[in-house]
Amino acid sequence: MLGKFNIGIMGTGNIASVMADTVNKMKNVRLYAAASREKVKADVFAGKYGCKKAYGSYEELASDKKVDLIYIATPHSEHFANARMCLEYGKPVLCEKAFTANASQAKELIRLSQEKRIFLGEAIWPRYMPLADTIQEVIRSGVIGEAKTLTANLGYVIDHVPRLQEPALAGGALLDVGIYTLNFALMFFGTDIDRISSTCTYTKTGVDEQNSITLIYKDGRIAHLNSSMVSCSDRKGIIYGTKGYLIVENINNFESITVYDTSNKKVGQYKRPRQISGYEYEVEASRKAISEGLTECAQMPHSETVRVMEIMDSLRREWKITYPFEKTETE
Repeated sequence: MLGKFNIGIMGTGNIASVMADTVNKMKNVRLYAAASREKVKADVFAGKYGCKKAYGSYEELASDKKVDLIYIATPHSEHFANARMCLEYGKPVLCEKAFTANASQAKELIRLSQEKRIFLGEAIWPRYMPLADTIQEVIRSGVIGEAKTLTANLGYVIDHVPRLQEPALAGGALLDVGIYTLNFALMFFGTDIDRISSTCTYTKTGVDEQNSITLIYKDGRIAHLNSSMVSCSDRKGIIYGTKGYLIVENINNFESITVYDTSNKKVGQYKRPRQISGYEYEVEASRKAISEGLTECAQMPHSETVRVMEIMDSLRREWKITYPFEKTETE
């Protein structure tokens, strides 16, 4: 591919702003265009971050032949329709987590991606971070012995954010923060799960405000996961083994890994490398995959995206949470 790799951003909210600032500080890529349903918002965003193009509709962005990758940063409920339109226009997509509202939508997008041989990735950023590989290396080294138990906590006081209260926008703690705890467990304990137990509390609007999930693995390992949008947590991920344990600071954006022995003595520490925001890794992985003609990233393959969505679907069924648009999807 000659020249700069042009990125378009769909949506102009907070996450889109972080991505725009990140792309502007990266090599090999260029922030080319931004789109909002309101042209004024697109104009303001483009002016602030130096986009060459500002569009007042998502379709205009998808149809721009100079765009090499579209990053979707719209509400969860809109991801499916937005990504499908981009793929139908032949545009590679990096879609913010949660990838879609449910597994059925995810499977349909992946089918379309593979049918058209167009790249489609999920922007679940911890999957792409260098420290993710370091955590795996520490576990494989045997320094903590055989890993037996995992805990992950992620909570922010964000229940005041309107979209998180709205069932019609696929609100709730699970798709916004719980998805990180699930990915943490799957990344480091794998997918050979025997059964899952869980519980949640609800907002007045009927979505989950906090939840507790336990994954029981076939070999006896257990992962305890907690997420909330009404309380602040330590954001730690801890993996306990027969010879010690390791603590990961901030499962939402890995900051460090500290290793302890059975006497609780620190025996190792790993700091994250200097980064822009952490978003650069998913962008670079997507650019590389597209340049190689791939339809997915090795760090977050389609099979894992579907697996996470299926687990979250099963949890919502247990909690009896259904989004309004899902009822029309099944009619």
